[in-house]
Amino acid sequence: MHRRIRSDGFTAGEALILVLVLVFAAAIILPMLARVRSIPNGRTCGVNLAGIGKSMLVYANDYEGEFPRASTRDSSWAARTPNWLGNDRHEAFEIGPDGSGGRASISASLYLLVKYAELVPAQFLCFDRNGRVEKGAREFRLDEYGIRDRRLTDVWDFGPNPPQHCSYAYHMVYGPHRLTVSSEPGVPIAADRNPWMDSPSAKAKDFSRFKPDVSPFSGTAEQGHHGNAIGHEARGQNVLFQDTHVAFEKRPYCGVDSDNIYTSWDGRDKIRGQPPKLGSQPADAKDSLLVNDPPVPRK
Repeated sequence: MHRRIRSDGFTAGEALILVLVLVFAAAIILPMLARVRSIPNGRTCGVNLAGIGKSMLVYANDYEGEFPRASTRDSSWAARTPNWLGNDRHEAFEIGPDGSGGRASISASLYLLVKYAELVPAQFLCFDRNGRVEKGAREFRLDEYGIRDRRLTDVWDFGPNPPQHCSYAYHMVYGPHRLTVSSEPGVPIAADRNPWMDSPSAKAKDFSRFKPDVSPFSGTAEQGHHGNAIGHEARGQNVLFQDTHVAFEKRPYCGVDSDNIYTSWDGRDKIRGQPPKLGSQPADAKDSLLVNDPPVPRK
């Protein structure tokens, strides 16, 4: 009898089969790994907003149930906080001797969470699906502005150009309608940047191209998506609601009664509305108007 003795290693045919198996496995596994890697990054804004929401409740607990609002009850929205390095709130926001008036940026209200609720500036930055901070934005650091004798809790805003350090839009709190823990739970209070306002990474979108894909507008899906935030490739936006839950909404008309979170009411509808400008106000307590400060123009 003759015994066939097989040498170590693979035959050419077996090697070819192994290569094909590995290629097939890679074709399945690598895309899955890429998706897994993108999930945490894609959810970073949602996680940040959830943390901001919880800190807002902590803040409200110490301030008679009111969510963060810089300056005074009758203050107005300013593109920049007058003196973010002021020694007190009167200097910072130019509040009158009688405690009235004042001007403040939207980001100054969010910065109160750094001063009084122990949030860190990095938590106010939005990341894209690849894990990169949005273009033109970076973490707020005092030493970047040559300030080494103060702490983050000593100043009143994210520096002289807050949009570089704060990626989120916040409800217009400067006006007659207060935002409190008693507000309707379904009212959106913060989200990714407003697409109708300039940001460090992009110019405002063309509002004429936005047509909601719901009745009575009957726009296309593409026209409906045009109303979404720019930061997430117009797929949607992370939205923080008054009850502090966060959801990724695929359309901007996700407020109370299909209210558009990024526009103000124009007297005819809530779904499309009008793009905001400095001085825009919510129509009533159920009208969400999430805005961000415009960036400093390049010289």
